[in-house]
Amino acid sequence: MDNFSEEEMEQKKRAIFDSMGSRGQKYILKKGYDKWDPFEEPKHPIDIRKDKTNRTSQMLIREFLQSRKMDEYSSVYGKGAFDMCFGIINNDEHCRGMFDFACWYKDLLRREGYEEV
Repeated sequence: MDNFSEEEMEQKKRAIFDSMGSRGQKYILKKGYDKWDPFEEPKHPIDIRKDKTNRTSQMLIREFLQSRKMDEYSSVYGKGAFDMCFGIINNDEHCRGMFDFACWYKDLLRREGYEEV
């Protein structure tokens, strides 16, 4: 797409917009036509997104669960861990809040001399 002039790019953008259904057009207009870039690179599929340590969610959850004894956790525990892992990698606000609270609470227990949960 770099070989096209700005005018040609605008014509192509307009053609894409005009070929969309009214529902899609309303969505674009709501966010702002000027901000919309139909030529941007697609986002990485979720299964290859990586965290700051360059691990995928599958790598992280496998590593985490392998650090636990199998008889100490259930499938519900594993699902909860995976949901948090997935949410943290995707920077989900809900998961970030739960993670931050859990870290804060663990620190609170340590400061007040309680054994960790």
